[in-house]
Amino acid sequence: MALKGYIYKGLKPVYWCPHDETALAEAEIEYAEDPCDSIYVKFRVTDDKGLFTAKGADLAHTYFVIWTTTTWTLPANVAICVGPQFEYSLVRSGDEWFVMASALYESAMKEAGKTEYEVVATFKGAELEYMKTAHPFLDRTSLVIVGDHVTLESGTGCVHTAPGHGVEDFEVCHNHYPDLPVVVPVDSRGRMTAEAGGQFAGLTTDEANGAILRHLKETGALFAVKHIVHQYPHCWRCKHPVLFRATEQWFCSVDAIKDKTIEEIDKVRWIPAWGRDRIASMVRERKDWCISRQRLWGVPIPIFYCKKCGAPLIAREAFAAVSQLFGKEGSDAWFRRPAEEILPEGTVCPKCGGREFTKERDVMDVWFDSGCSHAAVLTSRPDQHWPADLYLEGNDQHRGWFQSSLLTSVAWKGKAPYKAVLTHGMVIDLEGRKMSKSLGNGIAPAEVISRYGADVLRLWVASSDYQSDVRISNEILKQLSDAYRKIRNTARFMLGNLADFDPDADLVAPDRMEPIDRWVLYRFDRLAEQARKDYDAFEFHRIYQAVHNFCVVDLSNFYLDVLKDRLYVERAGSATRRAAQSAMFLMLDGITRLLAPILAFTSDEIWRSMPHRAGENAEHVLYNDMPEPTGV
Repeated sequence: MALKGYIYKGLKPVYWCPHDETALAEAEIEYAEDPCDSIYVKFRVTDDKGLFTAKGADLAHTYFVIWTTTTWTLPANVAICVGPQFEYSLVRSGDEWFVMASALYESAMKEAGKTEYEVVATFKGAELEYMKTAHPFLDRTSLVIVGDHVTLESGTGCVHTAPGHGVEDFEVCHNHYPDLPVVVPVDSRGRMTAEAGGQFAGLTTDEANGAILRHLKETGALFAVKHIVHQYPHCWRCKHPVLFRATEQWFCSVDAIKDKTIEEIDKVRWIPAWGRDRIASMVRERKDWCISRQRLWGVPIPIFYCKKCGAPLIAREAFAAVSQLFGKEGSDAWFRRPAEEILPEGTVCPKCGGREFTKERDVMDVWFDSGCSHAAVLTSRPDQHWPADLYLEGNDQHRGWFQSSLLTSVAWKGKAPYKAVLTHGMVIDLEGRKMSKSLGNGIAPAEVISRYGADVLRLWVASSDYQSDVRISNEILKQLSDAYRKIRNTARFMLGNLADFDPDADLVAPDRMEPIDRWVLYRFDRLAEQARKDYDAFEFHRIYQAVHNFCVVDLSNFYLDVLKDRLYVERAGSATRRAAQSAMFLMLDGITRLLAPILAFTSDEIWRSMPHRAGENAEHVLYNDMPEPTGV
């Protein structure tokens, strides 16, 4: 990927966990409700290009009003972004003039408690570009710029722009206003630096929120404030709130492979089908992938830096040397050995000719690591093939493993690493709550196995419609245990009546059987035919339901009950008794094969206890094929 130019190092805002002091990927983010202050802040206009003053406004009292829920980012503000096609109003209230989107100023004035105001003039957002405002508490100009990411869903339509702490802010400034600085007044621990202003230096972002709000009130720069609760990103490991922070990181260029990735998504079989739209939407919206982490240990990023000029060394020979070393000593060798012991002799910097190098200290994102598992597993083992037949995981992995595997594979080979992807819901209790220690509603698999046996646990899995969240409780397990017992007892009855049956010598052809025997075999053929289709469609719960229904309704309640006279009264070797045994043998043989992937232990137990035809593996049922139709 690096040799193809898909890996690069750059300064960008990324999710940053101040508690763990590391960058995070989007897949490592969890959202939780978080209380905060929603604030409206006044930025005084210093250069209006003559437009506002022409309408009678006094620039000393004319303001752009911005809105934000992250007060601590205000020291990083360098611009105010407006929508170029939106209409903006110059609104007068008393001796002050305010600039806000025409569609939003009424709600903003209401939040500020202002009831008497008038619209003096309206302008297109594009007309406001390159106006200048004064930062409310720093000696800095905030430029008015335009951007297509501005919406009229909330706020004022005048977007607080801090490229050091927002992806869209960074992109609009980097792409269209490159002279604007990227200010990052927050350190790796989440504390404000001197760049935020002396009075705020050393405060945590939470502390800065309150301190900045108080300062805005004292200086008259606060237009309005409202306490709200919103969804805010948190670290998946430590559960602390995270922040966006511009840092030097290694990235994978998703934009370069996005179109090809979407093409490959369409070639994969997604189970359920809605998985295709979900992952395609995520890939379309995905930004470049931050793959570096600031941790003490992990999978190394095999990059070297020239000591002379600082340029990264991205060379096939260097990667080959690292790969060879890891193959012999493991990846820990990266931390033990100096660069000169790893690189091939005579390695030089292609930029300046330097011969001394240092190693990259950052480690790999674990999602990049796991996303390369297809390369590590499928291409190195002779009994495996690439791509994989099936990837199977929970539905949260559309943004995790499924996606990271897809991106690395498309970048590497230009193809998806899997032919099919199956996703399932999460396990919840009878009342629809997730399993939790605090709720005391967890059910450990070991407890289920100890109480009911491993096959009842397997039956619970197979009987559940996994396309949505799956419920489990002692009541559900008790019901399944009863259902399992009915299937087992049906097999037990047939086994007991096949003790003197040798299929190679005694098997009766269907056309010599009684009509009722042919009827039950016909019913079984339809069951087996549908079960094969359901296995291919991963509809395991339908197989369980059909087999259970067949055992209870067709066999126990009817056919096997009717059969008792022929089994117990007729002479042991009579044609009519052998016909009944033949029908039972064919059904037991077929049902055992059908259920083997689900009731693995019970099926093997039945298989070892029943008679077999020559050429079959009598030890393990799974060494034999699925049942073929009897042809009735």
